[in-house]
Amino acid sequence: MKEIDLSGKPFHFIGIGGIGMSALAYILAKRDLPVSGSDLRTTHITERLESVGAQIFTSQTAENLEKIKQHHSSLNLFAHSNPKSNNYQTQVICSTAINDNNIEYQEAINQGYPIYHRSDLLAALIKDYQSIAVAGTHGKTTTSSLIGYMLLECGLDPTVIIGGEVNAWEGNARLGESAYLVAEADESDGSLVKHHPQFGIITNIELDHPDHYESLEQLVNIFQEFSAQSNTVIACIDCPVIKENINATLTYSLNSDSNANYIAKKLTHTPYGSQAEIWENGHLLGDISLLLSGDHNISNALATIAVGRKLGLDFNIIAQALSTFEGAKRRFEHRGTYQGGTLIDDYAHHPSEIRCTLQAGRARLPQYNAKRLVAIFQPHRYSRTATFLEEFAQCFAEADVVILTDIYSAGETNTTGIDGKKVAETLKKYHPKVYYHDNLSTITAFLADFLETQDLTLFLGAGNLNQTIPQLLKLNHESLAQAA
Repeated sequence: MKEIDLSGKPFHFIGIGGIGMSALAYILAKRDLPVSGSDLRTTHITERLESVGAQIFTSQTAENLEKIKQHHSSLNLFAHSNPKSNNYQTQVICSTAINDNNIEYQEAINQGYPIYHRSDLLAALIKDYQSIAVAGTHGKTTTSSLIGYMLLECGLDPTVIIGGEVNAWEGNARLGESAYLVAEADESDGSLVKHHPQFGIITNIELDHPDHYESLEQLVNIFQEFSAQSNTVIACIDCPVIKENINATLTYSLNSDSNANYIAKKLTHTPYGSQAEIWENGHLLGDISLLLSGDHNISNALATIAVGRKLGLDFNIIAQALSTFEGAKRRFEHRGTYQGGTLIDDYAHHPSEIRCTLQAGRARLPQYNAKRLVAIFQPHRYSRTATFLEEFAQCFAEADVVILTDIYSAGETNTTGIDGKKVAETLKKYHPKVYYHDNLSTITAFLADFLETQDLTLFLGAGNLNQTIPQLLKLNHESLAQAA
């Protein structure tokens, strides 16, 4: 397959509204390349893309490609293309979510358009910059956001492509003027091996996508190949899989007795964040203070510090930048209140992530004047739920109450027979207070009566559970209006 052409040829994204696809489309549009794309609904993400010049279709039909061709022809785009490039033709970008039955995808094949996976485009952009690619099963979005924010605050003006939205750049991507690119590199479909960054960050390695990987060993092979293709590898040796299988250039750890290059000691957690003492190669650098909660976020900060120091940044400047980072959306994101209680949205969808998020929630109860930690969880994918059923059942120990919904399929066919009710029944073996609702409408009605003034309520999952939050906020607003 020919390499992606970034010299002036147009791009069309099938499924442009996805969090990963839209970030790539935004960067191209800001680089003044012709960008179009289709999705099935209008969102704030597609509206942002339109604001920077992208042409958006709210359906996925064969006609879209003909309309694009006519539009580009009217603009005489070929006249502005690199004269050394091949004949003008739109490059079509798809994600793994687009299957062979998609009508627009079929038409692109029939018309002979060059078709690339979104990871091919990310790989081309990583090659085009001095890139920092953040990989790992957990913590990619927060770590890449922290690194991007640090570089921005330190005056290095990075380009950023991540799988979450950050207020500092009003979305999931920003185009900088410097040579630096910070990108979140996904391992879920094996495409991680396409990337050759200057810096490869590996936060941890744990099986999370049994729909794609048959074993942990297969996943490890992917990370080893990514590691071999990175000029500098920065990895967390608190993860035993990394410690045993990855040959890192620089290492970081929360274990004071480790021989890591970067170590965090004297970790403390308050209702308002986390603090730690940072050591570099046996020498004390100083302290950091984060607005983020949990040991896992101190670990993410260590990876960020390692990058900053490798780039020659002063530790005090790094620490100042980290102290003001508010986090990415859907990562312990405060969404509002209901009847005086606090509503938090979090993307955690793997047992390890849920455990860490609940621990952070428990530490923050005083901040929100809360006495009860309520966890509402929507399992994500049948394959993941079936593979880790026992782990899911045992990861909610920090919650006072657990409320479950049915499984969000994410397009998967249920070949295992697993459902949310079975998850709830298994969880009841380990937790005294478990409730199950098979659809979101009944959960909203249940929560309206169930939630109390001093509740800290966490909505957990990668699906659409968080759509319940605006409904509760609306009910709260109506209740307050009636009381007034």
